[in-house]
Amino acid sequence: MITFVVSLVLLVLGYVLYGRFVGRVFGVDSSRPTPCQTMADGVDFIPMPTWKVFLIQFLNIAGTGPIFGAIQGILFGPAAYLWIVLGCIFGGAVHDYLSGMISLRRGGVSLPEMVGDELGKGMRGVMIFVAMLLMILVGAVFVLTPAGLLANLSSSWGAWGTTTVWMIVIFVYYILATLLPIDKLIGRVYPLFGLALLIMAVGLLVGLFMHPVQMPEITAAFTNHHPHSTMPLFPGLCITIACGAVSGFHATQSPMMARCLKSERLGHGVFYGAMITEGIVALIWAAAAINIGTTMQGDGTPYEGLWQSMLTPEGKPNPAILVNFICNTWMGKIGAVLAILGVVAAPITSGDTALRSARLIAADALHIKQDKLYKRLLVAVPIFAISGALMFINFDILWRYFGFINQTMAAVTLWMITVYLARRAKFFWIALVPAVWMTLVCTSYILIAPEGFSLLPWLSYAITAIITLALLALFFIWRHKQSA
Repeated sequence: MITFVVSLVLLVLGYVLYGRFVGRVFGVDSSRPTPCQTMADGVDFIPMPTWKVFLIQFLNIAGTGPIFGAIQGILFGPAAYLWIVLGCIFGGAVHDYLSGMISLRRGGVSLPEMVGDELGKGMRGVMIFVAMLLMILVGAVFVLTPAGLLANLSSSWGAWGTTTVWMIVIFVYYILATLLPIDKLIGRVYPLFGLALLIMAVGLLVGLFMHPVQMPEITAAFTNHHPHSTMPLFPGLCITIACGAVSGFHATQSPMMARCLKSERLGHGVFYGAMITEGIVALIWAAAAINIGTTMQGDGTPYEGLWQSMLTPEGKPNPAILVNFICNTWMGKIGAVLAILGVVAAPITSGDTALRSARLIAADALHIKQDKLYKRLLVAVPIFAISGALMFINFDILWRYFGFINQTMAAVTLWMITVYLARRAKFFWIALVPAVWMTLVCTSYILIAPEGFSLLPWLSYAITAIITLALLALFFIWRHKQSA
């Protein structure tokens, strides 16, 4: 518990101290008008209360990510605490804050447009493809997952309680959330779900102190404790825990809220603050999971106990089982309701904003204004068609690449931010260091992973080092030319 408490304090200090420092590096100007004031269209560019923008941003980037990712990530051992704290403060929060602020400064543009401005038209095209793929993939999968859970809960309803019916219901909601003005549906529903996730986290925090056990501390932090994974601690942990540490998906969501902020000074609380809050949620779930693992370890290890506690009857791990068990055990009836919200509502709120982001990315790329419904339909209908078709495909193989695509997007975004700061003679190291780290993570993962090249770890690390050094060299050569 000492490690957990220290980690919690460090995350809060990171928000207060390092977050302010990053804001000063960027150069926040409260007097500058924001996109919701200069480009108001009543659909996407709408001034909204800061507390509401924060909760929407938090739920946009969170969903089930900091819950399921943290539960699976703590299986690697106490290093998960280090990754959540250091990754969140110096990587994820910097990534989210600066991508959001650059979008805010540039009229609320989407991620591929920012990447294109700094890294060239070629990278812009790549990011449009990757971001659209990721958004549509998230939208499709986050129909299937909650639909299956809702079908189980409503199995007594006969034909109305089937997975197909729930898929249709959820997809219709996605269509409405994608097309309607952001304050009409998302702006009203998201704050409630965001509060539910926060209440759940606070309940678990209380439960941790009410159910004290001797949990593993930071000793042997750099040893892989995962009982059923051949993936090395690095990069396996950094791919498994994305939301809660660093996640490229977040940079696709920040521009949505950049179009609703009324002042640049509010970005610290909304962008940096939402990421730190997500890190705290991930930390709490990691600690709660290993608490249960310690309680149920029997003759094994806490990590084996945790693994066994979330197995389905078919022998496959499913973090939703552990979420349901912890919430019901520690928080009773309230916990049961929150558990349903966590495993059902949270993925739905990730899916709908993913498709809305896809619409905005496509509209920016095609230069189609979204002030009229027929223009939104023009962009969104192909997205709905592709996402609807993908719902009927087996995603087991394709989804294995999700973590890699997600973190690769984070690496590219951090390189974009580095170049943005360097062009303006600002302290670019705050973005360069995490950019290098995420490059190491993504490159080594695709070289080592079975779904990648399946190379030996030592060879993968050597190739990764060469590639990363080459990128660093290119950056400093470019910077030297810029200075000259």
